Amino acid sequence: MAAHHRKPLVSDRPAIVGGKPVRESLLPFNEPCLDARDLKQVEAVLRSGRLAAGDKVRELEERFAALVGVRYAMAVASGTAALHAACYAAGISRGEEVISTPLAFSGFANAPLYLSARLVFADVGEYDLNISPVEIERNLTEGTCAIVASHFAGHPCDLESIGAIARRHGLAVVEDATSALGASYRGKTVGSFATAAAFSFHPEATITAGAGGMVTTDDEDTYRWLKLFCNQGIVRDRAKLVNAKEGPWHYEVQELGYDYRPTEIQAALALSQLEKLPSFLKRRREIAARYNDAFCQSPLMEIPYEDPDKEDAWNLYVLKLNPESLRADRMHIFLALQAEGVEVGVHYLPVYLHPLHGWLGDPNVCTLGQDPPCPRAETIYRRLITLPLYPRMSDADILDVITAVNKVLTFYSR
Repeated sequence: MAAHHRKPLVSDRPAIVGGKPVRESLLPFNEPCLDARDLKQVEAVLRSGRLAAGDKVRELEERFAALVGVRYAMAVASGTAALHAACYAAGISRGEEVISTPLAFSGFANAPLYLSARLVFADVGEYDLNISPVEIERNLTEGTCAIVASHFAGHPCDLESIGAIARRHGLAVVEDATSALGASYRGKTVGSFATAAAFSFHPEATITAGAGGMVTTDDEDTYRWLKLFCNQGIVRDRAKLVNAKEGPWHYEVQELGYDYRPTEIQAALALSQLEKLPSFLKRRREIAARYNDAFCQSPLMEIPYEDPDKEDAWNLYVLKLNPESLRADRMHIFLALQAEGVEVGVHYLPVYLHPLHGWLGDPNVCTLGQDPPCPRAETIYRRLITLPLYPRMSDADILDVITAVNKVLTFYSR
């Protein structure tokens, strides 16, 4: 039988803009930073035979709560589970309106939908790309119950203004801090401002557990709901049982919960990674500073905005291309950078433009002839391109990225 050969896609053979590529091998967009200690901690759990949530998970929760500066932390199986649990514990429920940002990972928007809430997207700020407090105010209605604020690329949003709006209108606030571990706002750690906050331990997050996440809160009642929700609604405390006359084996399901608890394996890896968080953040900030220094004077792009009141986690480094200074669109630039040996990304398609939201009948989805709900987010999205940034990058890797970006954009400059 004759062999079948796949027809090359356009992206299989991107054009090199001139001369040999900057790199012979592709620099990955991201890589987890794992070492021998990480492997040793995971191996110890495997040898112990205790894999379900236990002492390691409890230790991780205690250390994480102390790090963020809150009383409670609940470890969960993923960042999406963390967002789902945070929204539930904040009291979001069927039919209520939740104001959120369009520029975030698409899974972030699923959490309120899991609870049958209605998403209302408020536009972003021109510079920080986070949800705009002015736009939040503009979208408030009598049906609004909560604000879900995502820290774009690890850059904290205006938590003080958002909190003030929430207090004036009696709203819950959920922080999507899945990209912002280690960031702070006016000296206070991200994840400590809201009714509940969600973190991620995805392989592309600041620290990784392979998968996993965390929910933080300073409120005892919120924490109680988190425990029910993430443990399949099970109650074992005899003082809280409806039927306490059963034997010591007895437990009760008192809520429709989920099996969201992580394993001891994930907790062991996260604990090991947590010890290296200061060095990870330091390296991320060093790389971002190198990029900023290299690109800040170029008329072909804009570097990420930095607010002196905020310390960024630099989960992503997102450039804004200046289309009026370039004779190629983002697709050409994206493919040319790949051809130079630098893997890049685009973050993020405005959430409501994903087909799911149209199929759900989302009233925020614009149809032909209508104005978009978040015109600033849509305009800015078309300019965004994300460069590699992770602690394992060497100084030579950083220089290669800078060289490739300057080479490609100069080639396509007007």
